[in-house]
Amino acid sequence: MWVKRAHENLTVWQRGRTLVVRLYEVTGTFPQTEQYGLISQIRRAGVSIVANIAEGAARGSDADFLRFLRMSRGSLSELETLLVLSQDLRLLREAEYTVLANECEAIGSLLEGLSRKLKRGIASEEEPAYEA
Repeated sequence: MWVKRAHENLTVWQRGRTLVVRLYEVTGTFPQTEQYGLISQIRRAGVSIVANIAEGAARGSDADFLRFLRMSRGSLSELETLLVLSQDLRLLREAEYTVLANECEAIGSLLEGLSRKLKRGIASEEEPAYEA
C-alpha cells in the first residue's frame, strides 16, 4: 500500500516537481550538442531542488530539514544561472525564460518561507507545521 509522504503535501515540493517536468520539456528542444552540457546540468539542478526537499523532510529533525532546504536553495540558484546562460546562448526563448525565471522566484520565496517556519520551530522547540 502506498503512503503519501510529508514532503508531498508541501506546495514548494509540488511546484518544484512541476518545474522539473517543464525543464525536461524545454531542454528537449536544445541542440543534441548540449546533451552533456546545459541539458544535463539544468535537469540535475531541477531534480536536486525537489530531491533535497524530500530528503530533508524525511530526516526527522527541523535542523536537518533546514540544512536540506539550504541545499535546495543552492540548486535553485544554480538553475537560475543556467537558465540565464541558456537565454544568452539563444537556446531558450525570452518568453520561455521569463516563465521559468518567475517560477524559480516563486519557489525561492516558498523555500524561504518554509525555512523561516523551521527556524521559529527550532528556536521555540515546537513542532512546526510543514505546510508552505
